[in-house]
Amino acid sequence: MKTQKLRPSTIDEYIAGFPSNIQVLLNELKETIQKAAPDAVETISYQMPAFRLNGILVYFAAFKDHIGFFPTSSGVSRFKDELSCYKLSKGTIRFPLSDPLPKDLVTRIVQFRVQENLEKSRSKGKRG
Repeated sequence: MKTQKLRPSTIDEYIAGFPSNIQVLLNELKETIQKAAPDAVETISYQMPAFRLNGILVYFAAFKDHIGFFPTSSGVSRFKDELSCYKLSKGTIRFPLSDPLPKDLVTRIVQFRVQENLEKSRSKGKRG
């Protein structure tokens, strides 16, 4: 599905490599994550867009029939009941391209991941 040949070095470059209808969804997801975690830093990791704040918060990527959202296994398990209408795997949520993004749910998942990373960072600091 990707039309780009070169590996993107920014999230915007990644998004620009897709058809306009997919770009709209990817930009919505990016903006939702940014609002939920304004201090997070954009990066490309494993050739996917990601946001970091004391470690990786979430990844996302476009696929043939869905947008993959990767909030780690804890982000999926914590919201499993609310995610029951989506295809899931251990650390992955598949948002169908035909459906609107659940921005409120994405916001809460990202905020959960922010708190989780901050707590892990604090506990590591106390040990050392």
